[in-house]
Amino acid sequence: MDARAPNQTEDSVLEAIDLNIYYGSFLAVKNVSIKIARNQITSFIGPSGCGKSTLLRCFNRLNDLIESFHIKGQVYHDNQDLYSRHVDPVLVRRRIGMVFQKPNPFPKSIYDNVAYGPRINGFKGNLDELVEQSLRQAVLWDEVKDKLKQSGTALSGGQQQRLCIARAIAVQPDVILMDEPCAALDPISTLKIEELMNDLKQRYSIVIVTHNMQQASRVSDKTAFFNVEPTDKGKVGYLVEYDDTVNIFTNPRETYTRDYIAGRFG
Repeated sequence: MDARAPNQTEDSVLEAIDLNIYYGSFLAVKNVSIKIARNQITSFIGPSGCGKSTLLRCFNRLNDLIESFHIKGQVYHDNQDLYSRHVDPVLVRRRIGMVFQKPNPFPKSIYDNVAYGPRINGFKGNLDELVEQSLRQAVLWDEVKDKLKQSGTALSGGQQQRLCIARAIAVQPDVILMDEPCAALDPISTLKIEELMNDLKQRYSIVIVTHNMQQASRVSDKTAFFNVEPTDKGKVGYLVEYDDTVNIFTNPRETYTRDYIAGRFG
């Protein structure tokens, strides 16, 4: 086990320390240090291109799938350096799940969508109970319990997204990352996902990327505001401010944050 991240507390589940994210020689995100609170919802907000999703995908090593990607700095999950050469990225993604912007159920039955992860991970318990429990946690069970053999792709957009959340929950992660999870949904489905997030934070730590500032102010406990600065090689994202959500939206410390919240740029 690697040493605990410097100054990491029991209340933080993820931590980035002096993190710089590169694609080849291009620096995409610079000098990010941030602690993600356990059993809370943390929102990443900021203009397009500021590195919100790029940083999010560092937390479960999805960026590893991009050949030119590399980092300098550290990313920790519960004391473990996620980029240590001894760490298996597949195991990281099992502990830190991801829900994407567009619902992406597998072309399988509702049941098999939820059961897929546990099956490939060698789950030995009662799979029927796990599927039901996961669907219940995703507030979808009552809507699908009589059609578990039907295709997950036949569900509505909002139901598909909750199915994807149930699929993420089924492998029993510690953290759920959500990249614009409501961007493709109607207002009613968005409200259901927001209510679901508030329920899930009792069991999981959640990080959400959103362009919807109203959503960030409604659902998150903490908010990180990112901005971009131009360079001769392109735009570089950086963390401007990170605080309790109420402070970010009512009394931000930084002028850039204040202007963005007020709609004066971005």
